Amino acid sequence: MSREILLLVDALAHEKNVAREVIFTALELALASATKKKYDAGVDIRVEIDQETGEYQTFRCWTIIGEEEYENPEAEILTTDDRAKDLEINDVIKEPVDSVEFGRIGAQAAKQVILQKVREAEREQILNDFLARDEKLISGQIRRMERGNAIIEVGRLEALLPRDQMIPKENLRVGDRIRAVLIKVDQVPRGPQLILSRTAPEFLISLFELEVPEIEEGLLEIMSASRDPGLRSKIAVKANDQRLDPVGTCVGMRGSRVQAVTSELAGERVDIVLWSMEPAQFVINAMAPAEVMSIVVDEEKHSMDLVVGEDHLAQAIGKNGQNIRLASELTNWELNILTEEESDQKTQDEYTSSSQLFIEKLDVDEDVADILVNQGFTSIEEVAYVPIEEMNQIEEFDEDTVNELRSRAKAAILTEAIANEEKIPEPADDLKNMDGMDVDTAKLLASKGIVTMEDLAELSVDELLDLIKLDEDKAKELIMTARAPWFA
Repeated sequence: MSREILLLVDALAHEKNVAREVIFTALELALASATKKKYDAGVDIRVEIDQETGEYQTFRCWTIIGEEEYENPEAEILTTDDRAKDLEINDVIKEPVDSVEFGRIGAQAAKQVILQKVREAEREQILNDFLARDEKLISGQIRRMERGNAIIEVGRLEALLPRDQMIPKENLRVGDRIRAVLIKVDQVPRGPQLILSRTAPEFLISLFELEVPEIEEGLLEIMSASRDPGLRSKIAVKANDQRLDPVGTCVGMRGSRVQAVTSELAGERVDIVLWSMEPAQFVINAMAPAEVMSIVVDEEKHSMDLVVGEDHLAQAIGKNGQNIRLASELTNWELNILTEEESDQKTQDEYTSSSQLFIEKLDVDEDVADILVNQGFTSIEEVAYVPIEEMNQIEEFDEDTVNELRSRAKAAILTEAIANEEKIPEPADDLKNMDGMDVDTAKLLASKGIVTMEDLAELSVDELLDLIKLDEDKAKELIMTARAPWFA
């Protein structure tokens, strides 16, 4: 029988032009499937064929798992089982069993498994060849519609254009030739599935790359894009050759290039924005055609407050907030629109808040607090740790005043840290002394409300990992140790 297996493998590998390993895998599955019929449902049977001799062995297998995942006693055993001694989670125990004879297995069933594996291998080879070409923009014909989704024929492959990835209100029909961008490859039971999109910003970028040769030549670069599919979009462009006008180049002669893109996007209006390495200038460009009077940048929150005149307010926000939303996505900054009156009020509120903070925490009068705010200080930490040379440059303060302010600021920070630490409960002895637990982890758990072993035992692995950063295996070990008294 071993010689028969080798002859079959070689014949199929040659006939179907797939690797011998694929045929061996199909045979192992077919033999395992035939063997499973002799056992109860749920058993894990595996067959291993020696690819040199054709000899094969059959094993019944059990996978070692934790208490939470334990579902199938026919193929799983717990870590507490005697057979799992000295083994780890996900290790497999193999027990040799009698093999079925190759000649006696259902020939039709074996053939079906083998042919299925061969078809999968062929599809995967075609897909790998396609992906190796790294084609982002895909052109194909709609072969059929399924539940609103379009199945696109792309050469010898089929791709899926989901309904939610179609441009709203566009009417696609069977037989239409369309373009789309590949966004991901899904693994489904029938094999890898190409997923396309006509709404992704990458589709807009790919269309401009197709229409503007200067992009492929490297003279021009698209830095980012944002879209409200079918209605409006923005792209940010940068010239790598200073002789080029990046916006004009993308627009084309009499708007020919941008019109070609708009036509493919079902009339979607495209704003072409000049990219700038200065974030504030980039945001001003992205807000066009609305005019921005001033900008306040908050690096810590990665946000900007944009001050616009009353007559430009509606234009800056756009219909249903469209303009500000697209500009925010394009620049990757959180943008807030304010009128002059709102900006003045916000500035005044922040001034009052900072001044009151210094009066309370540093025990100073209003004049000293106002000086600090006017010099740009907004927090106690800045007073405590900004380079002393900067504070010595404040004309209203002498050296003794500066030192006293810094000393008070550091004392206030320390007092607040001690107060916060006192609020954290101390971990219980059973948690601190638990096998595998260290003091720092116990304190960190206590700060999250997990004070006792019982608290820890009631958590799932995912819940524990959400609370603190831990290796998944370590998290499982701690939870199982905490649960040990349940099984005692």
